[in-house]
Amino acid sequence: MKEEASSKKVGGGSKTPYGNPKEIEVSPEELMKVVEDNAVEMELTKSDTPKFAPASDKGKSTVEFRRIQVPAHRYTPLKDNWMKIYKPLVEHMHLSVRMNLKNRSVELKTTPETQELGSIQKGADFVRAFVLGFEVKDAVALLRLDDLYIQTFEVQDVKMLKGDHMSRAIGRIAGKGGKTKFTIENSTTTRIVVADKKIHILGSFSNIKLARDAICALILGSPPGKVYAKLRSVVSRLKEKF
Repeated sequence: MKEEASSKKVGGGSKTPYGNPKEIEVSPEELMKVVEDNAVEMELTKSDTPKFAPASDKGKSTVEFRRIQVPAHRYTPLKDNWMKIYKPLVEHMHLSVRMNLKNRSVELKTTPETQELGSIQKGADFVRAFVLGFEVKDAVALLRLDDLYIQTFEVQDVKMLKGDHMSRAIGRIAGKGGKTKFTIENSTTTRIVVADKKIHILGSFSNIKLARDAICALILGSPPGKVYAKLRSVVSRLKEKF
């Protein structure tokens, strides 16, 4: 009877063939040993925790560099608009800019006067937008606003078209005298560049999605009038929401 009183019974073990769990007997000495081992492990983990000194910026290079390749068909427009591109990058973003004639690329580099960490990336996006075909007055918005992006896709990503079918799809996107493209731009507050089979859209995330959906509908063969009506309903709904 004394041995039975000095031991504890713990349930939850393996089940018998009849479904009832077996009771495992654990002595008080074994329980105390488990508790002591756990306490020792906790003390070791606390004492072994490494302590690092505060990180310092010494020895780190703060100079960042970007290179943007300029294709042959954008080389002349770049030379004509060089001062319009150069001034905001140097005067406002405090970046070092040069045109590498050997590699036909624009090279950007940070200077000690550069204040914002993201200035170099904004400058690279600005130059890349102009290289893709956007006007300087539209691309400069990338330097001033943080929530603007550029999305590029091809007509064949939406539908596999060849020959005259491809030409007609591009014509539906542009419209007569660019009317369709201008309507989509003004409705969605975006800027669109149709460069052969590639389409570039500049704007905020939600506006890019609206413009892309409208362009995809035109590629798939929807008439412009139907696309205009859908755009008007979506834009009016967004205005009521905000």
